[in-house]
Amino acid sequence: MIETRRNNAYKKVNEELISLYWDFGKYISEKVNDANWGEKIIDKLVEFMKREYPTMKGFNRRGIYRMKQFYETYKDYPIVSPLVTQISWTNNLMILSMTKTIEEKEFYIRMCIKNNYSKRELDRQINSGYFHRYMLSDGKANESLVKVVGEEDYPNTRILDTYSLEFLDLPNQYSEKDLKKAIISNMKDFILEIGKDFTFVGEEYNKK
Repeated sequence: MIETRRNNAYKKVNEELISLYWDFGKYISEKVNDANWGEKIIDKLVEFMKREYPTMKGFNRRGIYRMKQFYETYKDYPIVSPLVTQISWTNNLMILSMTKTIEEKEFYIRMCIKNNYSKRELDRQINSGYFHRYMLSDGKANESLVKVVGEEDYPNTRILDTYSLEFLDLPNQYSEKDLKKAIISNMKDFILEIGKDFTFVGEEYNKK
């Protein structure tokens, strides 16, 4: 019960923080587009925050521009914009800067929500091109997952044609035994690559 309440409190605090950044970004975007304010509003807000709320972090010039970019990126996408409050600001910034299309952004946001990605895990998925490998894959959906969540909840519901296993650090020539040993030694990253909906049952498992 304690852990559940703690997690709920953290999620609520995060939701309020992201909502604040969204509202700040909206205010800045509208003021910058006003001929009477323009870019001057940024410097005025930085000075105001330093004076009135000196302990609040992230409200320097760079941070405020990020809030503006954050709002302007998602404001015209009513399906995506409600999702951004469900992930951390750090992960939001990573997705904002490391992805190109709104479809790619939505994909990784949903993956973060579903899999509770840390910064390192999200960075790994984006850098390995998981979205593009998923979209180009002709692999079938994992039937057991489709029954539960439906293909519309798509992150991690499809068996991909290709998987990126660079973290195994294998030589150019390796045996099946070497591959098995490397996977076992790097099980956390392996599960991250194939999807957290999959479970490691054991090294040797007889389906019968």
